[in-house]
Amino acid sequence: MENDIFADEVTTNIKNQELVKERRRQIADGAVKLFIKHGYHKTTTRALARETGLSIGSLYEYVSTKDDVLYLVCIAIHSEVEQGVKDALARPTVGKEALAEVIREYFLACNRMSDHVLLMYQVTHFLPLKWQEKVLEAELRITNLFIEAMRELRRIGKLPMLEDDTINLIGHNISVLGHTWAFRRWYFGKHFTIEQYIEQQTEFIMSFLEKSKSATVGNHPA
Repeated sequence: MENDIFADEVTTNIKNQELVKERRRQIADGAVKLFIKHGYHKTTTRALARETGLSIGSLYEYVSTKDDVLYLVCIAIHSEVEQGVKDALARPTVGKEALAEVIREYFLACNRMSDHVLLMYQVTHFLPLKWQEKVLEAELRITNLFIEAMRELRRIGKLPMLEDDTINLIGHNISVLGHTWAFRRWYFGKHFTIEQYIEQQTEFIMSFLEKSKSATVGNHPA
């Protein structure tokens, strides 16, 4: 889990931070399988240890409770998605191609983490309130990457002069459309590849931008 500030709140006595990240991702990935198959409440820490190949003693070196594990599952999603979006923003693309790259990396991450995304929406309410707030904060942080990317493109003249509220709405739409692949993959997977889904949803988003541009121009007299 790259650049993960939130997972630091889960205490550990292990000093090797790279090992901690590796083991916690291992625990989170194993937990997703069990939580989906058996449910969160029916999954035991003994089963978690067996699934991840760790002893119960070793498991408790990286997490203290089952709530810790669920929190790490949620943060694993945001860490991978955020890294993919940041990688896209660092590429030498410009204008709408840059936004398309951001959308593509985000959708691909949602595809890789489909089970994690679905589980997050099903069981986040089981977390303590303070951690629910952290999960929502991480979700908004990713959406803000889309919003800031569009604001920068607007600033350099590569997007129409949209109002901040419109850009904010588009940013949240991008976020939801990525998650929709996970929610509806039982249907979409039969009719689209992930590449086809990305292409059509990107065209939809870009067409909305073009319509917004036309409306903006139309509202300004020559």
